[in-house]
Amino acid sequence: MAKYFLHVKVFSRGKGSRVTRAAAYRAGERIHDDRTSESYDYSDRQDIPHKEILLPSQLAGRTDVNWARERSALWNAVEQAGQRRNARLAREVLVTLPPELAQAERTELARRCSRELADRYGSAVDLAVHEPRAGSDERHHHAHLLMTAREVRPGGLGPRTILELSGTERHARGLGPTRDELLWIRERWAQLTNEALREAGLEERVDHRSYRDQGIDREPTPMMPRNIYYAERTSGRPHPAGEDIRARHRERIEARSRGPRALARVLEAQKK
Repeated sequence: MAKYFLHVKVFSRGKGSRVTRAAAYRAGERIHDDRTSESYDYSDRQDIPHKEILLPSQLAGRTDVNWARERSALWNAVEQAGQRRNARLAREVLVTLPPELAQAERTELARRCSRELADRYGSAVDLAVHEPRAGSDERHHHAHLLMTAREVRPGGLGPRTILELSGTERHARGLGPTRDELLWIRERWAQLTNEALREAGLEERVDHRSYRDQGIDREPTPMMPRNIYYAERTSGRPHPAGEDIRARHRERIEARSRGPRALARVLEAQKK
């Protein structure tokens, strides 16, 4: 059955991020970082059926923004624009694509979302659709939507997008908190996914809301940190930290079956 998954990640210089490396990995290309003189080569990847850079609709047909349609030039410009030590460079939206859809339908779904993000925030969105890798879950079709933290302009990168403004700046412009934007992205992805499923004649649907908000009494599947997930996949053996996460999850499931009070006690104990 179709499942909902959306995760937002921020790339900032303060955390040691290199968006040139991130873009090269996601697109399966070789990109040279002009700022650090490092090169990142992932051109041997065979699991990327579609990659594309989408710009705001208002820039369609303009040749003076062709620089932003070239992956290496775009992300090198982003690296050069973020001069501060803690500069925010990009934001990624990682989504799971329904395995029930055909490959072309999954790609179009990811493109629809990328277009809307580019139009809403004025950013460039570097889309890469990935297929499941050998040895992984064959249903794990997903897409990386890597967004510039600054608006794309004919002369280069402009000011930060409204998604990257501070709370004070958003308030001065009469905007709500950034959380509202993230909630919109989550809800809009669910809507677009359900539209794609309906257009394909499928009955499956996804829901971006938590089990609690849906009125479902069920323990959510725990999120496995990426470093633990990849360590287990590489070694083929359970990681101690992963085992601890799964044990705590089983403990919550058991407590939930005994009632709200038992669950509250376990949650409090785990919190401590």
